[in-house]
Amino acid sequence: MLNFSAGVPRHIAIVMDGNGRWAKRRFLPRLAGHKQGVTALRHCTQACVERGVAVLTVFAFSSENWNRPDDEVAGLMDLLALALSREVPQLRKDGVRLYFVGNRQALSDKVRAGLEQAEAATAHNTRLVLNVCFNYGGRWDIAQAAATLAARGDAITEASLNAAMALAHVPDPDLLIRTGGEMRLSNFLLWQAAYSELVFSDRLWPEFDAAALDEAIAAYQARERRFGKTSEQIAPSSSLSLPDAARA
Repeated sequence: MLNFSAGVPRHIAIVMDGNGRWAKRRFLPRLAGHKQGVTALRHCTQACVERGVAVLTVFAFSSENWNRPDDEVAGLMDLLALALSREVPQLRKDGVRLYFVGNRQALSDKVRAGLEQAEAATAHNTRLVLNVCFNYGGRWDIAQAAATLAARGDAITEASLNAAMALAHVPDPDLLIRTGGEMRLSNFLLWQAAYSELVFSDRLWPEFDAAALDEAIAAYQARERRFGKTSEQIAPSSSLSLPDAARA
């Protein structure tokens, strides 16, 4: 049984995989799967708000996705613009703050302006941070952080790199979910996921609902997170302490 009062991950990250396969199984164009994926993201965001999750980070468009067919890439850009116009007003009402994380240099001026407007429209919200990784790659993130430090003449250390990462405004993810049945990170949050608990779901992203999210959270709650320590070190000390009478 899912326990909402304890152990709910503060930060959940999701590789939203399976839109194309969802569409193909229904003899629909791939773009129809991506549209359904936007709906799934809307429902997942609301479910995270209801469960007390503080940060949701999703992989929307990777730096490698430019290699897809031109019509699909163009359709994704159009879908992004449409999603911004439709979803941002509701996100603003729901207290969700948007961040778009990734390399914006390859994006058109129109797309960049849309991202900036969406971020500004939700800048004062505090209920949930929604990071949409768009034109993002984990290797790019590490490289840009190192380049930023080198340009400033700063020493490159674990702490300084961490502070220069594109997701430095949020804690590292506690739980990383990948839908669609594949079991790999696909260049997503390579630095930040060092100690994330990984859950791989066979559900395609458009089919990933609140019940599937609860299953992933329940799996997370069943894990023992040691961060390099032993089980004995992180176990509650009460079981090893003396009875009250003996301490008196």
